[in-house]
Amino acid sequence: MSPPLDQNPISFSYGYTMAFEIKFGTDGWRGVIAEDYTFENVRRAAQGVATYYAERQRARERGMVIGYDHRFASEYFAAAAAEVLAANAIPVLLTEIGTPTPVISYAAIANKTAGAINITASHNPGTDNGFKVRTEFGGAVAPKVLKEIEALIPETSDVKRKSLSAALSDGSVKKFDASQAYLKHLPDMIDVAPLQDAGLHVVHDPMWGVGSGWLKRILDGGKTTVTEIHSGRNPIFPDMKRPEPIPPNTARLQETVPATGASAGFLTDGDADRVGFVAENGRFINQLEVYALLAYYLLEIRGWRGPIVKTISTTSMLNKLGKLYDVPVYETGVGFKFIAPKMLETNALIGGEESGGFAFRGHMPERDGILCSLFLMDLGLKLNKTPLQLIDHLFGIVGAHYYDRIDTPFPPARNAEVRAKIANEKPTRIADIPVVNINTLDGFRYEMNDGGWLLIRFSGTEPIIRVYTETTHQDKVQAILQDGLRLAGLK
Repeated sequence: MSPPLDQNPISFSYGYTMAFEIKFGTDGWRGVIAEDYTFENVRRAAQGVATYYAERQRARERGMVIGYDHRFASEYFAAAAAEVLAANAIPVLLTEIGTPTPVISYAAIANKTAGAINITASHNPGTDNGFKVRTEFGGAVAPKVLKEIEALIPETSDVKRKSLSAALSDGSVKKFDASQAYLKHLPDMIDVAPLQDAGLHVVHDPMWGVGSGWLKRILDGGKTTVTEIHSGRNPIFPDMKRPEPIPPNTARLQETVPATGASAGFLTDGDADRVGFVAENGRFINQLEVYALLAYYLLEIRGWRGPIVKTISTTSMLNKLGKLYDVPVYETGVGFKFIAPKMLETNALIGGEESGGFAFRGHMPERDGILCSLFLMDLGLKLNKTPLQLIDHLFGIVGAHYYDRIDTPFPPARNAEVRAKIANEKPTRIADIPVVNINTLDGFRYEMNDGGWLLIRFSGTEPIIRVYTETTHQDKVQAILQDGLRLAGLK
């Protein structure tokens, strides 16, 4: 049984300080629990945020939201962050329970706070935890601001701290239910009544994360039924390598959907900001296909118009849809720290990335796996098509596209060496397809004359090198990936 949140059970000092350098990657700071992700370092990160937000965002007047996921000790790390903000005279709204990232982010908007801190490592392995910072708009903080926050992270001796029990007693920290504001806002984005009454049977795999119970809660009360697997809290994430909604972590859902005769299956990752989609026969519909389906849904079914924001690692089908519907498409580096600011700058209709995270205008510039699941259900309902038929319909409009990715463990110490090797390579053909351009916006993307591409990129959150491709040649997918591994010296 866990001790109460106002009695932080892990707080001790060794009498010396070795200041670990905290760096924010693609989406926040992540580390291995008890190695570099410690209470001491979480408090230091929180002090950096407190110093920045107090001075620049009037956080002492507006307060901040702090939430957390289902990972090991997340509630205690959140409490540690709350202690620091309270000691800096920043009022804190602390979630009562583990809460999805989009719900925490929307709480910042609804409560008009200066921003939010979210304790989560998203889709990382169970050994990890993380620290995300969100703006007053609910979106990821821009890279320039993250650098400023990093520069303000102090040594341990300079961290202010008020005990959680004292902060709760004097009201500088208040616990609250973040779900109410999100659920009140949901009808602004979608009418769920037709989905409730449609008589669908869907399977939801929340991957032991904070998405547990959310689709059930939203769709309850009609003829549609939601079956959950991997539900509840289990921070070691059994039956999967990590709570990331891509194969092989999708295997159980891919078996369950056809075995139960379900209409479709949905996965939400550990903090429920990403979505995975499984068809009626168990086929995994990849993230690039999902992005194109969501963009098509908003443009064609909902009749919305506006720019599309995509990362360098996602689908060229969006460029084709942009031309078809006469909307601009903007490309950014990987991560919502690039996407969110661009969405705000351009008033974008939709923004998203290859990892399965998508955000929408009128909601917030933040990924939302829960809303994505509802949009995909609504697309199938409106067109009276199964997931497989939706893919056929999409390919009938933009042509067939094929995608795959290989992730390889990679020591960060070799980054400079391998980057130099790749930069010296100037291939004119990949898998015997002519290369027409090399894009170095984020990694190395080799653009080919069929509209396909190969991307080699170093992960910003894990010691991994990623090799991705999208091509119109189904028989070339593996050959393109193998050429990518060779270019990186991994084969």
